[in-house]
Amino acid sequence: MQRWRGVVLMTVVVVATVWLALTNQLILYIHPRYVVFTVIMAAVGLVFVVASAFLREPHDHDEPPTRWQNTLSVTAAALSLAIAVGIIVVPPATLSSATLDQRAMNATGLSEGQGQTVGQAATTSDAAFARFTVLDWSSLLRQSSELSLYEGKPVDVVGFVSADPDDPQNMFYVSRFIITCCAVDAQPVGVPVYSPDWQQTLEIDDWVRVTGGFDANPSEQSTESIALLPDETTVVEQPGEPYLY
Repeated sequence: MQRWRGVVLMTVVVVATVWLALTNQLILYIHPRYVVFTVIMAAVGLVFVVASAFLREPHDHDEPPTRWQNTLSVTAAALSLAIAVGIIVVPPATLSSATLDQRAMNATGLSEGQGQTVGQAATTSDAAFARFTVLDWSSLLRQSSELSLYEGKPVDVVGFVSADPDDPQNMFYVSRFIITCCAVDAQPVGVPVYSPDWQQTLEIDDWVRVTGGFDANPSEQSTESIALLPDETTVVEQPGEPYLY
């Protein structure tokens, strides 16, 4: 009985993993570079599941399990079943402001090659600035608060809305998560936007596209010295790849 219970649970997990990969939703949980590896491991797991299903069960000479062993076995099976059902029933979803509230914005060090450096920005054309992502701008804002670095540069970024905790009435962040391995290590990065009474037209977790330019932050409560002053803020669909790398 235990063998068949394990076979069923492993089959559910493997099928769910492959389904997520085929529907391009596995990237909501892991970095895209690990998708192929994960699918290969799922296929290997499926081979073992099939082999286990056809193997003859050896004659058991062991003593029958004790009560606590039965209890432990049932508990483990229940947890495994809950995880397997959760994978199938709960719709895949990207990380949102609920996760962001548990982590500090723009607080994690970036890996080499992530974002932009002040030196790189010094030789960047306006056309290239217009293609900068939330990660690119947030990395620059962490390195320098020299306004002259940002003045006149076109900004066009996409992310979800999260409130500035120091001035939620007038400020929000265009936010994204950066992922190194999987959703567990996701860290939020964001571009501060000064937009008084933004709650009248936007909601937390709305995906928006904001265009405009940086200037000294007019907010008296926010700790951000520079903010994006929007020319236009448009609600958009969530991108196919919601995370940045």
